[in-house]
Parts: sequence; structure tokens; C-alpha cells
Amino acid sequence: MKNGLLVWNIVLTLIAGYLLFSHLNNNKKTGASLTDKTAVRDTPAASSSFRIAFFEMDSVENNFDMVKDVKAEINKKDEEYNQSLSKLDQIYRNSYNEYMQKAKTQAEVDEAQNNLRVLSDKLKTQKQELDQQYQDFVTRRNLNVKKKIEDFLTEYNKAKSYSYIMAYEPGLFYFKDTAYNITSDLIRGLNEEYKKVKN
Repeated sequence: MKNGLLVWNIVLTLIAGYLLFSHLNNNKKTGASLTDKTAVRDTPAASSSFRIAFFEMDSVENNFDMVKDVKAEINKKDEEYNQSLSKLDQIYRNSYNEYMQKAKTQAEVDEAQNNLRVLSDKLKTQKQELDQQYQDFVTRRNLNVKKKIEDFLTEYNKAKSYSYIMAYEPGLFYFKDTAYNITSDLIRGLNEEYKKVKN
């Protein structure tokens, strides 16, 4: 978390430095006076050239219907995954008990241990496959949600012309102007598109 904040602060410092440098460079080239600078800064064209909007990610997660459906799918997949792991564990325990009851001589005990080792390796492989399938499923579904948001914002921004649209995460930003909060537009638009696709 600390490294993320450090990187973010560096990025913001670089952006601010670049904007200041380019602003001062433009003023030197045009030879504008202090009053001219103020007039230029207040024009709509100047203020609209670099605007940053944001949306509340937690609100999107709580109100975007696709996110709710994806969470339900992931919960269902999680239950299936846990049931599969329980079955694998039960198979091993049953086999262990069966081998131990049947094994009377040292040779039978050795054979039982060997068979259990083979079974254990086989079950570990199956568990790894289940883990991979589960992780792939979760990643794919989350990427689908992310892509839906990105696609919507690309279309949305054609009319709005923001330079950046960022997801607000608590603790990352220290100030936000609510005039540039597009959360309600985003949620409304995403839900409308999702209803069309779902129907």
C-alpha cells in the first residue's frame, strides 16, 4: 500500500511538473502579460483542455447489476470448488481407512502406503487443476466487468472530453471536486446497457 501511494505521488508530481512547465513555456512563447494569463486561464477552452473526472468504485460495485451477478456466479463457483475439494479429501480418507484395515503384513502395509502416495499425488494434481479453473473463472469474470466499464467510459467521454477518468479509492486521493464525479452517470449507463444485453 505504501509503495502504491509513493508511486501515485510520483506520478502526480510528474504530471503537475509537466503541466507547470508547459504552461510557463506557452506564456514565454506568446509573451503574455500577467493580466493576459488570467484571462486565458478563465476561458472555457483553457479550462476544458485538461479535465479529470472520477467515479466512486465502491458505489459501482454496489449498484452495477453486472457486478452483483458476477459476485453471485463467483460465490456459486466457490461453493462448487469447496465441494470438489471436500470430495477429494473424502476419497483420500476413505482409501486410507480401507487400506489400513486390509493391511495385515508389512508387505501389505508397504503396498498400502505406496498406493496412498500415488493417490495423494493424483488428488494434488486434481486440486491444482481445480484451483487453476477457479482462478481463471474469477479473473475472466472480473476482466469482463472491467472491460464493460472501460467500453462505456470510452463512449461516454466522446461527448465529455475528459483527459482522464479515474476510479476513486479511499486513501488514494486527498481532495476531490464533486463537480467531476460521474458515478451516477456511469452506474445508470452501465445498468441500461447491461439490461439490454441480459434481455
